[in-house]
Amino acid sequence: MMGSESDAPPPSSTPLDWKFSQVFGERAAGEDVQEVDIISAIEFNKSGSHLATGDRGGRVVLFERTDLKDNSTRRDLENSDYTVSHHPEFRYKTEFQSHEPEFDYLKSLEIEEKINKIKWCQTANGALFLLSTNDKTIKFWKVQEKKVKKVSEMNLESSNAKSNGVSPGWSVPNGDFSFPAGGLRLPVISSQETALVANCRRVYAHAHDYHINSISNNSDGETFISADDLRINLWNLEISNQSFNIVDVKPPNMEDLTEVITSAEFHPINCNTLAYSSSKGSIRLIDMRQSALCDHHSQLFEEHEAPGSRSFFTEIIASISDIKFSKDGRYILSRDYMTLKLWDINMDSGPVTTFPVHEYLRPKLCDLYENDSIFDKFECCQSGDGSRVATGSYSNLFRVFESGNKEATTLEASRNPMRKQVPTPAKPARSLTSLTRVVGRRGTDAQVTDANGNSYDFTTKLLHLAWHPSENLIACAAANSLYMYYA
Repeated sequence: MMGSESDAPPPSSTPLDWKFSQVFGERAAGEDVQEVDIISAIEFNKSGSHLATGDRGGRVVLFERTDLKDNSTRRDLENSDYTVSHHPEFRYKTEFQSHEPEFDYLKSLEIEEKINKIKWCQTANGALFLLSTNDKTIKFWKVQEKKVKKVSEMNLESSNAKSNGVSPGWSVPNGDFSFPAGGLRLPVISSQETALVANCRRVYAHAHDYHINSISNNSDGETFISADDLRINLWNLEISNQSFNIVDVKPPNMEDLTEVITSAEFHPINCNTLAYSSSKGSIRLIDMRQSALCDHHSQLFEEHEAPGSRSFFTEIIASISDIKFSKDGRYILSRDYMTLKLWDINMDSGPVTTFPVHEYLRPKLCDLYENDSIFDKFECCQSGDGSRVATGSYSNLFRVFESGNKEATTLEASRNPMRKQVPTPAKPARSLTSLTRVVGRRGTDAQVTDANGNSYDFTTKLLHLAWHPSENLIACAAANSLYMYYA
């Protein structure tokens, strides 16, 4: 049962004209990408003045906005019109090594250094705070400017210095020590420049048996959650050696396991409410005030499949890879393999709107299963005013949907985003014979052409993207390159 379109956010007027803004880490044609340089997480901070990325090499890179820094206060930005009328500019700020590869000797398990998620925390005293996590360990970082002190004036003339270590003007006759004729001069130390220093304030470890897939800050500014396949833990930012298990879906017998947790996020306003998604395509809203262990959800959002439509791939493509609350907390945006869905938390009968993303791939599910592409986890994001949503696709493409309009604006992560004007096919091709096959890895398709003649490369995928909290500005990752677009 589908929800009413009238419950969706107010539709935006016309599709935006997206323009290329910047690229960081652009590679030359034919240049190989190092595995450790591939971006694995992107996140704007709450004001949009900073952007953080994490990569598979365990590094966190920070960027800061420069075009508004000198002439606009935060109040001016909040009161300004939503549309960006000028070219936004970010610059590289700093980077640091967040995680290192580890080895769990008890389980004989290698722990990758890859950054899975980054979340910004509240700023204080001019310092930036953020959380970063790999598969097992969460770290709390403080990044601040520190003055570098240097010796600007020595107490001796270098031209007269002697190699024996005795300074000129000093006399040591008969073992008696005496000051130089001009008196005692001390070296002068001055602060000449500032440097950004990242300090790891806390490490939250040994709380997850399975890989961490989500972290989310609470609106209270004091707590956050971390989620793995079977459990969600609640932490206090100040306490690193203790967490509370608030959701546990692990059955007494693992053979009875039917679904796992795929993503979790706190409500942006209500500090007692959070949502988590599952591999069966459902979203559960829980209220932490009900009990210490939230075994029972307060609301369940799921779309019931049509009778007779079930296949081997039904549950795989229904698995939700990412969920995001809207800024006001009224809606939840979810991404599964085939679609984006927008849910109204006041209506659990079905999604308000379903945006088709990969419908043209439906005839190719068998091949996608063979080359593991069907398990790719695409993220989603929503504009600050809730009128638009976006998500990634293959061939380094991403799609932007206007609220209430299922036709997407398709852009390519390149200097010319409109180069590939790819319409979203309304219906899948009827037969495999209409698809061009190109042999890829493991002897399966690495490229496919849909019924409209548009080709897609499964080896290049845009998994990670983020929308600026108050402007039409999207940052997305294509392998090791960070692209930004504005409208």
